Amino acid sequence: MFQAKVNKAFDARVTAVGDRLFGARIDSPDLDWRHRQDLMRCTPIAVPEAVAHSVAAYRDHFRLVYGAFDFAVTADDAWYFLECNPNGQWAWQPAEITDAVAHAIADRLQKGSEA
Repeated sequence: MFQAKVNKAFDARVTAVGDRLFGARIDSPDLDWRHRQDLMRCTPIAVPEAVAHSVAAYRDHFRLVYGAFDFAVTADDAWYFLECNPNGQWAWQPAEITDAVAHAIADRLQKGSEA
């Protein structure tokens, strides 16, 4: 599979648990931050409304309760969708994000199919 290279300023991971979204900005010297994670920096970031709507539409279409959505973000704040991993990892993110994601998952499990 081939993909156009986006001249990005940073990457973003949006972790969706139901309708709750948790954004993380990923700054890395590498095109793919996963190669040398010890060199990346991850900080919380707000998810733009248009991106939130698109994530919700994607999640609803594929009937996902959870998804890890990856984006490349350009200097002019354009968000380019790269992929959604329906079982993507999230525990590597800063504590303020991981704590919130863990609570959101626990809330969904507690509510079951009612949520």
